[in-house]
Amino acid sequence: MRIVHAADIHLDSSLRGLSRLGDEDVARLLRQASRRALENLVQLTVDERAAALVIAGDLYDGDWPDYATGRFFGQQMARLHEEGIAVFIAAGNHDAESEITRSLRMPPNVTVLSTEAPQTVIRDDLGLAVHGQGFPTRAVTTNLALSYPGRLPGVVNVGILHTAVAGAEGHAPYAPCTPEDLARTDYEYFALGHVHDRYVVNDGYRVAAFSGNLQGRHPRETGPKGALVVDVDADLRAELRHVPLDVARWARLTVDATDAADLDEVLGRVEESLRDAKSGAAGRLLITRIDVTGTTPAAAPLADDERLAEEVGLIGDRHGVTVERVRSRAHAPAERQRLDPELLAAIRAAADQLTADPAQLHDVAHALDREVGRDLRGDGLLDLKDGDALATVAADAARTLLARLTGEAD
Repeated sequence: MRIVHAADIHLDSSLRGLSRLGDEDVARLLRQASRRALENLVQLTVDERAAALVIAGDLYDGDWPDYATGRFFGQQMARLHEEGIAVFIAAGNHDAESEITRSLRMPPNVTVLSTEAPQTVIRDDLGLAVHGQGFPTRAVTTNLALSYPGRLPGVVNVGILHTAVAGAEGHAPYAPCTPEDLARTDYEYFALGHVHDRYVVNDGYRVAAFSGNLQGRHPRETGPKGALVVDVDADLRAELRHVPLDVARWARLTVDATDAADLDEVLGRVEESLRDAKSGAAGRLLITRIDVTGTTPAAAPLADDERLAEEVGLIGDRHGVTVERVRSRAHAPAERQRLDPELLAAIRAAADQLTADPAQLHDVAHALDREVGRDLRGDGLLDLKDGDALATVAADAARTLLARLTGEAD
């Protein structure tokens, strides 16, 4: 038995702040990335001659009534119908509030599992039993896994559940359960969704795993994204193989500038890192965030944020890499500090006082907010009414000032 397991497709997900990338072609590709990744998923399912595709929640991304999104998904599922491939879907928290999920009819090969209670669908022609329950509402805080039935004999049993399991950093604790709850069902494979990182929860004879999301959507979702090809052998053991299906990839690179003599040497190391990352992306669009660290005499020129962004942006252009952001955290050698320690201490104290005073920060930002605040918020860059965000900006400004005064980036 071979199935393909995907989750967290977030089809046509709204991506904010694309304008800051400075390249409309890149922004356009990112807007279409979830659709192209879904097409790759369908092609993979056909090429692998899978018996079924299972989608463990968050196919859609919320409550907007854009039926073109659902129509595109239906067209892709119709292709699988023509190939005789079954599709099983359990709704996730984002699907629960989607008008598309509730309204659109799918091709006959698509089964959307019940949201009222765990449902079992038996396909004798495939030798397959699929067990699962979707989310009836966005926030499901009960342990759905406890109600899943045990395995059926004589067929391959696959469970589908959108869950945080025992909790995952950065993800709401929906449908919480334990690895033991999943193992209790004795299914050959448990397909999980909600967590956007790929990892195996239960290994061995009864496997439960997250496939991760299909396409990274922002700079925190780095690395290869795709689906799991699951083969259940004659001994009813599941073996997993991850296949990248993303069309655009996010990467965060750390470049160590330790002992670099000057800015040119640091930029050479940045170029080498970008070249390696581009090679690893295998022809995909690559969008990067870069952090420069270490102790180097070049710390002072590195603290010039505008120059650094331009220099690294040019390197990225040469290698076909989009640099979304570059920051220096480099230090100058201790002997480079020449300013009066009392003066430096006074500057640091003034900066600390400002960042700790929300009222003063709002006074400073008020005029700027009237001029450009709406544009900044609309692009997802900065909310000038957000005290925490203002404190971060003030701290960064203090860091840059001190770096230029001392040649030390912290």
